[in-house]
Amino acid sequence: MSYQQFAYLYDELMNDAPYDEWVQFVKDRCVKYNVTGTRLLDLACGTGELSVRFAKDRFQVTGVDLSEDMLAVAQAKAEEKGVKIPFFQQNMADLEGQGEFDVIGIFCDSLNYLQTEEEVRATFSNAFQHLTHEGIFIFDVHSIYKISHLFINQTFAASDDHVSYIWNSFPGESPNSVEHELSFFVLDERTGKYDRFDELHFQRTYAVQQYITWLLEAGFELLEVCADFEDSEPQTQSERIFFVARKGKKAI
Repeated sequence: MSYQQFAYLYDELMNDAPYDEWVQFVKDRCVKYNVTGTRLLDLACGTGELSVRFAKDRFQVTGVDLSEDMLAVAQAKAEEKGVKIPFFQQNMADLEGQGEFDVIGIFCDSLNYLQTEEEVRATFSNAFQHLTHEGIFIFDVHSIYKISHLFINQTFAASDDHVSYIWNSFPGESPNSVEHELSFFVLDERTGKYDRFDELHFQRTYAVQQYITWLLEAGFELLEVCADFEDSEPQTQSERIFFVARKGKKAI
């Protein structure tokens, strides 16, 4: 999908996202599972907010995203923050030629933007192929509960002097999917008028056991499933599910 104008508004609208918690989650799992290498592939890196944070920590980061606009924002951000990050435009379901990494992550529920089961399975296979022996794969997704009860048929809105938005969510055509219709109103400081931009975003999720099955089919060893940045198993009303898997000894 193309984020178009959304790319340039994304950081402002995601200002309260718990980015530090994602970074800490990865660092904790590297310690927990004895990952000493620092090469990290940030798949669906978006505007590079997490890529930059990882790079300013101890990681050697490569960022990949489908959106040219998102990558333009990410590159500018990396240069502004004084970190060197190679960014590449690729679909994570078609990932190839990026070498090997000690950690591969798909953060901020980005995996949910893939529209088919085949794309998810291809992404897992690609991640497996790009990991070093005993490297770890980490991703988070929206739970079925969140898609069904907290998104579908809900309206969200926010307004300030610079940008406002209305966000309506409707059931998608596929099971456990949602379509987000977003309308942004952005102030043009030259004219004092607001420009309107419309975006349609699709997300789809699956049962926890389905993700586990696909990870195992791709050759991974499942290490951990937890929820909402906590070291506990998902519950009925958990909103964000985290998976940690390893390319283990059987993969040699």
